[in-house]
This record gives sequence, C-alpha cells and structure tokens, in this order.
Amino acid sequence: MSHLFYQTSQRRPLLDQARGVYMWDVDGKRYLDGSSGAMVCNIGHSNPNVLDAMRRQMEKSTFGYRLHFETEASEQLAARTAALCPDGMNKVFFVSGGSEAVESAIKLARQHALAVGQGNRWKVISRAPSYHGCTLGALAVTGYAPLTDPFAPMMQAMPKIPAPRAYLDGLDPSDPATGAHYAAMLEDEIAAQGADSVLAFIVEPVGGASTGALVPPAGYMPAVQEICRRHGVLLILDEVMTGAGRTGRFLALEHWGLSPDIVVLSKGFAAGYVPLGAIAARDDLVQAVLDGGGFLHGFTYAGNPLACAAGATVIDEIARLGLVKNAEIMGAELRKRLDGLAAHHPVIGDVRGQGLLLAFELMADRDTKEPLPAQMNAHQCLVDIAYEMGLIVYSRRTRNGVEGDHIMVCPPLIVSDQHLDEITGTLDAALTRLVDELALSEMA
Repeated sequence: MSHLFYQTSQRRPLLDQARGVYMWDVDGKRYLDGSSGAMVCNIGHSNPNVLDAMRRQMEKSTFGYRLHFETEASEQLAARTAALCPDGMNKVFFVSGGSEAVESAIKLARQHALAVGQGNRWKVISRAPSYHGCTLGALAVTGYAPLTDPFAPMMQAMPKIPAPRAYLDGLDPSDPATGAHYAAMLEDEIAAQGADSVLAFIVEPVGGASTGALVPPAGYMPAVQEICRRHGVLLILDEVMTGAGRTGRFLALEHWGLSPDIVVLSKGFAAGYVPLGAIAARDDLVQAVLDGGGFLHGFTYAGNPLACAAGATVIDEIARLGLVKNAEIMGAELRKRLDGLAAHHPVIGDVRGQGLLLAFELMADRDTKEPLPAQMNAHQCLVDIAYEMGLIVYSRRTRNGVEGDHIMVCPPLIVSDQHLDEITGTLDAALTRLVDELALSEMA
C-alpha cells in the first residue's frame, strides 16, 4: 500500500537510479526516457557537474530568505538568464515551477497596468486548446476542458481565441496568409473585449502538451507581437516547455526574433535537478512596479540558492555540451524517423514539432482528420504498451482535452543516433501492438 496519491490510482515501479537518457527500477529493468519526464530533463539525468555544483552550494547554504539576504547563486543565475533573453529584458524573478511562473507573470502584468494608470486593463487573452498551469490563475488562462471545467465557478474566466491548428482546418501552415488568418483572431478578440480592457496575451511559441508540439504557421508569431504592441497589450511568452534549448534555440522566440514583454521559464531551465522557474521582464515594466510600491507577490523558495546553483550549472552544461545545436540536429533526424513511422502506420495522422519538441497524433482517418473514438483511450494505451517495452513517452488529447490522441516524443537533448534507433524501433513495435489490441486495422 502507498500513502501517496496523485492524479490516478495507477501504480508504477519504484525508481532506483537514472543516468543520461536511461532510468532503472529496483528490479533492474531499464527504461529510455523518451519524453524527458514531462519535457523537463533537458540535459539528461545525474549530470556530474550539476551534482557537484549542488554539493558545493549545500556546503555553503541551502536557504537564504530573499528579505534577509541576497545570494551569489541567485544573482549569478539572474545575470545568465537576462543575457539569454532579448535586449532590454534584464529583470528576473525566481519561483519553484511553471504554474508559479505563469501566476507571477500575470500578476506582474496587472501591477504594471495599475502603476502606469491603466487599471481598467485586466483581461488576459489566451488560446484554446492551451495549458499554462494548474493554479487557479494559470487555469483561468488555460483552455483544456477536463482540467478547467471542474473549477470554473472558482475562477475569473478569461477570453480565448482558437489555436492555429492549420492541419485540422485544411490550411497550409507554410502560407503567410494562414498565419495572418489566425493572428486576425487576436485582433478581433481585442476589439470584442475592448482594447482598453485587455492586459496581455499569453502564448506558447510552440505548443506544448495541450496541442502536441504545434508549430505556428508562417508569419503568426510576428503578427501577434505587432497586434499586441499596436493595442498596448503585453505579450507574455510561456516558454516553460520550449525554453532551455528544447526547440533548437535556447528560447523558442529566437526562431522569429521576437521581443516580448515577459518570458516564462521552468521545466528544462533546471532540467529536473531541483524545482525552479523564472520570469524575465522588461526593465521599464519592472521599474514601474517597484516605483509604484513594489511587487505584491512572492513565494518562500523564490531565489533559493541551492536551486539557483543547479540552474546556473544546467545553463553551463547546455552551452558546454552544445545541446541547443544537438536539439536542432537530432530533432530533424527524429522528425524524419517519425515521418517514417507514419508511412508504415496509417493510424498516425500527423507528425509535428520543432527541435526535440515533437509529437504525432493518432487518427481514425488521416485524410479527414477524424479522431479515434475517445472511449478507446488510445493515447494512454500506447503509453502503457511503450512503457512495458522500456520506453517512456507522454500523451495528451489535442482537441480541447476530450478527443484527439497525441504522443509527445521529446527525449533529453543529449540523445544520439543510437538512442533514436531505440526510440523509433520501440515505437514501431508498440504501434503494431496497439493496432492489433484495439482492432484499429478493422476501422481502416
């Protein structure tokens, strides 16, 4: 019996150890971490340099409350983070995870509006589907029915626009007109809400678990940035999943040369070694809030020196090992292999992603994009089959969380060709077994 409880009653083996891209249970079975946990372990498990940095910091101090002391570790990590952000984003606020970071970004945006005399601005537009965290404030900007609906009476509903799922709408994602089409939805929503009431637009540059590594169509991201600027709406980029090299750039915003107002970081930012997240914001935005009475927000573990020492060394290792470039190269190779799986398995209806943030969507008919029947629970079935075979992958439902099964394939950025062989070979066998067990071939 376990005294722990999480999302379900499902049990998993007891973890013994983890090294690189592999993990072992107490019975000695080896698993390849094909999803980096929940797209977290970007530099792999048990990196000795990160562990050494944590030991050195533990010998100095493990905690220093931010109202009592500044710490060298937090100052160093803040400086390194700012240096990796667009010009003018030199202010960093640390938290313990992605949900806390999104909450912090939203509250900073609101306090900035108050500080500059725009207290009528409070609405944060986001997309559907989307996922920005599990706290009530983050859930209010999340568009994922199974997670948001139970708590709707407890939240202030925020406006949503459709995510740019060109592949479902029959549009060409490489056509700039497609990007303009979806960006216009933001313009229309700002007008519908009243531009003087809209505080911010929050968006993942490349979709995460809610949309299955959705890459925006050509022109979309620059267009939404321009729309935000024109209407005085703050642009918040949620890089919790896309940051720290995952897409083949340290920040996904670099793919489009974006200059947002606030960037949200977590997951790969500390790569699973400690709970850590951050927001980086424009200097003038933060200064206005500080001049207006201070940032009315905070967490006990904000800027924890042990967490910051680990985070700084994670950034060092990403650079030392060339992991941003490796994510770009290995991501392109893994994408080819997933396309190859799609050619052999008609149940794969779409393959998408950027760098090593990749996914494929299971469908009943890839031409019509008809999803598999929700009651089949195909995405979880495939996860369980792959897990039994020694491969860990991650799944969600693309279509507002209620149907449309997709599998995230997002290994640590240290992967090699040999690891890709193992990932795709296991997926091939797992897909064959899935089709047989669910009698999917009879649906074709």
